[in-house]
Amino acid sequence: MSTPQALSPVPPAAVKAVRRFNRFYTRRAGVLSPYLGGDLSLTEVRVLYELAHQPGLVATELARELGMDGGYLSRILKRFEQSGWLSRAPSPKDARQSLLTLTDAGHEAFAPMQQKSREEAAALLAPLAPTEQQAVVDAMARIERLLSPTAAPRTRAAVLRDPRPGDMGWVVQQHGEVYAREYGWNMAFEALVADIVAKYVREFQPDWERCWIAELDGERVGSAFVVRKSASTAQLRMLLLTPAARGLGLGARLTDECLAFARHKGYRKMVLWTNSCLTAAREIYAKRGFKRVKSAPYEGFGQSLVGETWELKL
Repeated sequence: MSTPQALSPVPPAAVKAVRRFNRFYTRRAGVLSPYLGGDLSLTEVRVLYELAHQPGLVATELARELGMDGGYLSRILKRFEQSGWLSRAPSPKDARQSLLTLTDAGHEAFAPMQQKSREEAAALLAPLAPTEQQAVVDAMARIERLLSPTAAPRTRAAVLRDPRPGDMGWVVQQHGEVYAREYGWNMAFEALVADIVAKYVREFQPDWERCWIAELDGERVGSAFVVRKSASTAQLRMLLLTPAARGLGLGARLTDECLAFARHKGYRKMVLWTNSCLTAAREIYAKRGFKRVKSAPYEGFGQSLVGETWELKL
């Protein structure tokens, strides 16, 4: 027996966001107006669509496909039949069921609706640049995939890759956003990260330095850098995970990649600077043998903080 999937708590803000999107999209898609400028409702056109694309369905299959009440569907089918759009034939599998098929008249009635729907979809996307159009399509596909009730349990695809153009700007942006949201740090921290990233790019030493970008399901969710501090010492910098990627072991993977690279290059020690409030990162470092060698309070990024230096002999 399969174990039911555990339900996650849903924050009120998330519920509000879904409802807001529903109101926005139904308005933009013209669902609140006479649908496709005709006399049929959205539900009736949806039934026609299934009949046109899946001939030979029985009513119970159609109701299940659309998630509709059987009685409501029966009334719609009866109206279609009275209009000459629908024919029924006994099902060879169950004489109590009828195979439903659109007649030629039904296809003629549906064809202009389908064309109108295509035109309205194109009009919705036409004001956007090609890249923006694709972004909308990709976002819709992702929503459909995540919310599909028949989707198999997801195996989230996590990869660590080399940086590409645009990634460095993302690293700066995410540090600024995440630390402001979670710790109240001001833009001085974002400026610091921007300086570190700019120096890394300008003075990059490919034989001694490395950056990894973590992706989850094709989206950037994390970063980590190894920077050459001296001939014998590597520095771990800008380890970051967005909230969506936490709890999956990606922070540990990024750290392990940094350590493996440093050892392969012959570094004898790795150092890092962090803050006492970053408990998750500090736990990762401690589990890998890093030792805190210095700790000092300071005022920075709009907060009273405790900076820490950690070291690991490689």
